[in-house]
Amino acid sequence: MTLHGLAHTFPDNVDTDVIIPARYLNSSAPSELAKHCMEDIDPDFVHNVRPGDIIAAGSNFGCGSSREHAPMAIKAAGVSLVIARTFARIFFRNALNIGLPILECAQAGEINPGDELRANLDEGLIENLTQATTYRAEPFPPFLRNIIEKGGLMESIK
Repeated sequence: MTLHGLAHTFPDNVDTDVIIPARYLNSSAPSELAKHCMEDIDPDFVHNVRPGDIIAAGSNFGCGSSREHAPMAIKAAGVSLVIARTFARIFFRNALNIGLPILECAQAGEINPGDELRANLDEGLIENLTQATTYRAEPFPPFLRNIIEKGGLMESIK
């Protein structure tokens, strides 16, 4: 599976309260959550993100509370992939459960806002077309690729 989009970058320790502020948790509708994705860290994010775009972040992305709303908001906003140096473990699992691809990549911090990226999830290769560089991430094993390709854990079980 290959994904292609422009990068939106974020620092270390972006927590789930920043990804989707708690004041919007009265809804679990993905379309409603998407309207407020990242608004406390980047108020223009939802106006600038386009379907297929990619988030690149530092370490410990998705730390904080264990709500599935955070990866759901990201996916519903149109983001096709999140690349980070590291992820909080619960966010990692929640993202896979809802079918949001994520890759841990030590060089995620080298990605600049607006860089054009192409990622091959099967091989774990991330090409930064803007910088003419390639980064390596651990590819997903077949069972996780199946979950992502089916749109999440529940869909893959059906």
